[in-house]
Amino acid sequence: MAEGVDVAILGGGNAGYACALRAAQLGLSVILVERDKVGGTCLHRGCIPTKALLHSAEVVDHIRSAGDFGVLVGEPSVDWGKVLGYQSAVVTKLYRGLQGVIKARKVTVLAGSGVLVAPDAIEVTTPDGGKQTVQARAVVLASGSYARSLPFIQIDGEAFITSDHALTLGDLPASAIIIGAGAVGLEFASLYRSFGVEVTILEALPRLAPGEDEEVSAELTRQFRKRGIKSVTGVKVTAAEASGNGASVTYETADGKTEVVTAERCLVATGRGPISEGLGYEEQGVRLERGFVVTDEWCRTGVDGVWAVGDLITQPSLGLPIPHLQLAHVAFAEGIHVAEQIAGSADPALVDYLGVPRCTYTTPEIASVGYTEAQAREAGYDVEVARYQWAASGKASILGEPHGFVKSIAEKGGKVLGVHMIGPRVTELVAEAQLIFNWEAYPAEVAALLHPHPTLSEAVGETMLHLAGKQLHGA
Repeated sequence: MAEGVDVAILGGGNAGYACALRAAQLGLSVILVERDKVGGTCLHRGCIPTKALLHSAEVVDHIRSAGDFGVLVGEPSVDWGKVLGYQSAVVTKLYRGLQGVIKARKVTVLAGSGVLVAPDAIEVTTPDGGKQTVQARAVVLASGSYARSLPFIQIDGEAFITSDHALTLGDLPASAIIIGAGAVGLEFASLYRSFGVEVTILEALPRLAPGEDEEVSAELTRQFRKRGIKSVTGVKVTAAEASGNGASVTYETADGKTEVVTAERCLVATGRGPISEGLGYEEQGVRLERGFVVTDEWCRTGVDGVWAVGDLITQPSLGLPIPHLQLAHVAFAEGIHVAEQIAGSADPALVDYLGVPRCTYTTPEIASVGYTEAQAREAGYDVEVARYQWAASGKASILGEPHGFVKSIAEKGGKVLGVHMIGPRVTELVAEAQLIFNWEAYPAEVAALLHPHPTLSEAVGETMLHLAGKQLHGA
């Protein structure tokens, strides 16, 4: 049976369902093809469940430090089953809410595995084995990504796991090796340590959080060391095998030495790959690069009537100093942008990828937007830098977290180029930094705005005062 609609979307993750909701809002008929659950990786296996675990970990840390604030309690004990139950409850509530919104917008969700069989058609194999062809004047590819591993590591769900397994395993390991120091690896390292796990991080690049400003990476390394998290950077993992004690990982250091580390479990967090194999993309003329769908800044694939969004895509033609960001809020923006194009909106807003806020929910938190200092200099800017240490912040001292800093970068005599933060609650502060960067504000313009005292937001204001030549507090 063939069914014709305005828009057919292959994949119901953040990018897919955002596109569906916006398209329906604009009066288009939409079919959303999803083989699992709408909400995708972020809701079910990524952002939301991970942050729920991180919040439980934060509660444990607060209890441990309660005596510093005059509140006397004993060492907290953790019921891992209840932690997972809390995580599941959060996901379930949000999933039901999303289903309600999709139903209210009259988006048709077609359960099954889809394959692009023509530029205007998706063939869907339903759970009962039946087949249905959806025809549409516009097709959006949003098939998402999967947790990558290394070719010589056998992911068995016990000794060697990905983040998918880590969210559902019924026990906490006594010790863990984490391969990869991007956001996923760092967040699991942080929450594992809070729950008492001995953690070793192995990273191929020279520093933790390699996509962040170098000073942020250095501060994170110091803070992780204080927490008892061991990290080894600039290494090449060469072998891994399950042993009687769990996992054994062999790596080579930068100076050519071979080392072996063992732990009860090894979490492989080496990034996410595109889900594109066997979905008919290349057969219909869609260009792939390392499995990613290549698009332009409008998320167009080069095949008339076919767009692609979310973790699935790469955009080499943009020439940015950062890769395409596999973030939920980027996926939302791309889905909205494509829906507006399909609906014929006069001026759909392009996604400013350099202006996307980036967050890592470790302890301490990391948040940033715009150029790092090194990127700004490489781009040819004559820069000036201001730093505000949390040790000078009244609110950070009250919270007992006076560690880290806010670092702002501006063109001399010109606009703000980037803001980089590590410390308490900075993932909630980056929204202001995003506005400053994306509106190309000058430091003096922001310095004229009042930041309430005592708040953490003052730190952003203090760096702008500094850049404007009006520094008040701090060294």
